[in-house]
Amino acid sequence: MNGVANMKEVSSSEHEDYPLKKPLSEDDPEIFEIIKKEKDRQFCGLEMIASENFTSRAVNECLSSCLTNKYSEGMVGQRYYGGNEFIDQVESLCQQRALKAFRLKPEEWGVNVQPYSGSPANFAVYTALVEPHGRIMGLDLPDGGHLTHGFYTATKKVSATSIFFESMPYKINLQTELIDYDKLQETANLFKPKLIVAGVSCYPRHLDYKRFREICDQNGSLLMADMSHVSGLVAAGLTSNPFDYCDVVTTTTHKTLRGPRSGVIFYRKGQKGVDKNGKPIMYDYEDKINQSVFPGLQGGPHNHQIAAIAVAMRQAAEPSFKEYQEQVIKNAQALAAGLDKAGYKIVTGGTDVHLVWVDMRCVKLSGGKAEKILEEVSIACNKNTVPGDKSALNPSGIRVGTPALTTRGMKEDDIGVVVSYMDEAFKIARDVQEKSGPKLLDFKRVLKDEEFQTRVVALKEKVESYARKFPLPGLPDL
Repeated sequence: MNGVANMKEVSSSEHEDYPLKKPLSEDDPEIFEIIKKEKDRQFCGLEMIASENFTSRAVNECLSSCLTNKYSEGMVGQRYYGGNEFIDQVESLCQQRALKAFRLKPEEWGVNVQPYSGSPANFAVYTALVEPHGRIMGLDLPDGGHLTHGFYTATKKVSATSIFFESMPYKINLQTELIDYDKLQETANLFKPKLIVAGVSCYPRHLDYKRFREICDQNGSLLMADMSHVSGLVAAGLTSNPFDYCDVVTTTTHKTLRGPRSGVIFYRKGQKGVDKNGKPIMYDYEDKINQSVFPGLQGGPHNHQIAAIAVAMRQAAEPSFKEYQEQVIKNAQALAAGLDKAGYKIVTGGTDVHLVWVDMRCVKLSGGKAEKILEEVSIACNKNTVPGDKSALNPSGIRVGTPALTTRGMKEDDIGVVVSYMDEAFKIARDVQEKSGPKLLDFKRVLKDEEFQTRVVALKEKVESYARKFPLPGLPDL
């Protein structure tokens, strides 16, 4: 009590010139105004980037808390600094809640909640379990995979995964637009990877972890799931469960999980099997992964993020979270159906999850132009490669998602309104392209013409007026 009393006494003192007590609006009004503008953009626009979401006020409060002040290198109970009694409590609670959120037994699974984000989490696993220049297989980026799964081109090793390890992509079948498990099996039998990544960045269907496991077992490979995009759906029991088949599972904690921007690594513990003499064989991932995270790749963990993960994991275990995820999927399926009815090609013909993959070649628009025109009318998405694309720099499609819109309270009827706005925007873009020609630079220039700006401004006003009907979670002042 004395400490709290003294803190209040100092904060209410008459020393108004104390340099560290000013609110951001006074201390740095320039940054404060930019943040206000960004919050206004989020409130007035439609956030449809599939990897984005809006955190709760409680998560935001953790991120701006005093936990950011503390160094705590090491693991719970084994720190390299003093003064970590309460930090240990936060991290321990976060670990417990992470296991509970995904219905995992602590004797069978362990978890490291210290990775700064998803990409460092993935690299920590590779560093721990795949020797230097060891072999990795992941879904190719143009086919819906992620950079950290080993992406490279004919002229450049783009991802650090492809620089420090030998990576071989697997692909989707261009006819079905689904992962070609038969071809993956054939390639893995030749390549003999140390680890196969079952994970996606833009793939709208459930993954067949059982088939991945069978392929891994044939080749003595480890199976790692990167469930970053669908972790919220996994927690809600609405998509295939990687924990049934995988050795290691990584995830970000934002996206569908609706927590802070951070990363988590789950790894198997306990007995793996028995040797030929009947002696138990134990999983040996825990120390390797923990030591890879620290001191291998990181310094002190970000304790404010870990507290925010703990809050998000508790929220993910509540019944209301499953209801939210069910609505995310309903909205995504309504989005896919609406765009399909409006004449746009939906890759794989629909979606099982939170995202919709749209091939814009059917209306002769590039992904870059589609992204640009939506941005002009306050709809945020991202351009994305589609099956058959040759370059990630000039993709032919877009990726759109519903987690953020659902967080704000939108239902299927609202998604129908959003589809009408998107369709109207794409029609403007096609008219612009008729005049500008194929180059994106010319497209942006012609888009500024008065005849098009009149239509853009009118549509933007409709979008923003509609968006304002839905509340934005988070802290009220920022």
